[in-house]
Amino acid sequence: MNKWILAARPKTLPAAASPVILGTALSYHDGIFHSFVLLMTLLAAVLIQIGANFANDVYDFQKGTDREDRLGPQRATQSGLISPEKMKLAMWKIFAIAIFVGCYLAWIGGWPIVIIGLASIAAGIAYTGGPYPLGYHGWGDLFVFIFFGLIAVPGSYYLQSGFITHTSLWLGVALGMLSTAILVVNNIRDMETDIVTGKKTMAVRLGKSFSQIEFSILVLIPFIIPLYMWWKTRDNMSLLITLFALPIAGHLIIQLISKNGRELNKVLVGTARFLFIFTILFSLGLIL
Repeated sequence: MNKWILAARPKTLPAAASPVILGTALSYHDGIFHSFVLLMTLLAAVLIQIGANFANDVYDFQKGTDREDRLGPQRATQSGLISPEKMKLAMWKIFAIAIFVGCYLAWIGGWPIVIIGLASIAAGIAYTGGPYPLGYHGWGDLFVFIFFGLIAVPGSYYLQSGFITHTSLWLGVALGMLSTAILVVNNIRDMETDIVTGKKTMAVRLGKSFSQIEFSILVLIPFIIPLYMWWKTRDNMSLLITLFALPIAGHLIIQLISKNGRELNKVLVGTARFLFIFTILFSLGLIL
């Protein structure tokens, strides 16, 4: 069981749950809330993330990206804990369960949810697998921004309400940026090995300094959205509690600039934690 928990990468799961939480908090703020839809949406999102993690584990190993000198956490296939064949089988089983859960969501939301669900699964595989892996050609940042932000947050709101608002899209922008920030840390850490293996991430293509600036923008700009929402209405002071996460963003920027190699693993974990804290604070601001 421990090896499968390792392969599932539990520390990445808050990134999958956060868009669902925030999108649902917005619908609650707008007077619409269905608890069972929330639970099923969370389950589907987490299952798709685990399936994508399994795909990433096996395809990175087969492409030679996960090597013995990798700086990141241990990978199940690369370390020999799970064979590539078993990992691929588990990947398809997890995605099959996600589709089963998605049938209920499709019944609620119709064809848009079918398209979103299947596209998410396809993208999870295509990120590191297939003839043109997105993550190997510099499309990872855009992929994460779209699927973890622009699709996931409005999609969760749509499942609750049956429609999409401009505000749900802006909240999607915020979480898309924070999710992309996690990937940026990962790519900065792996720059040297990615250059050797031919993985052309944005960090490899544009350099470390560019990625550090990108990270700073990605973790700071999202704070503008709750500020604007408060300024526009001037009747929801609770939104300002999101600003309590601002010092964490500043600390992460300093750490990213000052640390290298394996030290960046702590920054990676800290960025994922920051995403979840931002989500919870923003969601509380919407609910209160």
